[in-house]
Amino acid sequence: MKQYLEILRNCPLFQQIEEENLLTMLGCLGAKVEFFDKKYTIMAEGTPAKYIGILLSGSAQIARSDYYGNRSILSNIGPAEVFGEAFACAEMGAIPVTVIANEPCTVMLIDRDHILHTCRNQCGFHQQLIFNLMKDLATKVLVFHQKIEVVSKRSTRNKLMTYLMLQAKKQSSNRFTIPFDRQELADYLEVDRSGLSAEIGKLSREGILRSHRHHFELL
Repeated sequence: MKQYLEILRNCPLFQQIEEENLLTMLGCLGAKVEFFDKKYTIMAEGTPAKYIGILLSGSAQIARSDYYGNRSILSNIGPAEVFGEAFACAEMGAIPVTVIANEPCTVMLIDRDHILHTCRNQCGFHQQLIFNLMKDLATKVLVFHQKIEVVSKRSTRNKLMTYLMLQAKKQSSNRFTIPFDRQELADYLEVDRSGLSAEIGKLSREGILRSHRHHFELL
């Protein structure tokens, strides 16, 4: 586990926990590390919501599909980020989303029961862990509301511009990079790809933005 300490120090789940306590905690929690190749499923929709995941390397996406197979991307995950915690803490019978590796990934998985229920040792840092988990869940709620703000717009144009303006604000620049290709952006905005491409073309001709692959500039 020592090779992952640098990443884990940046994980919101372990904030304010001393490094010498972290290794002890990981043993107490029964944390396990698994590797997933590109396009492999890390957590599958319909499986028991038993584990909380931490991405140690690579990147992944959280997505859901409706009855007809239409795919919607909920978020991207990068190193040190936590996923699956809301479903695990809610003790849902099954996960309603799928987590897929965008590239080869190393993932730490922790059984939710080892976090939600303190161990016999009554470790003092376990209370900090639970506090961190609550804070992380609250942050995810804010991110979820931001996604609602985007997809609740009525037109593809308004969804796209709302998302791009949020990204510009987040990155403090009118020139920025987004984590999606065109199909993924369409899936995130919950719109048709061809309609999205047409709208980007219109906005470019109108002098509102410039774009190239993942790069955008608001004019």
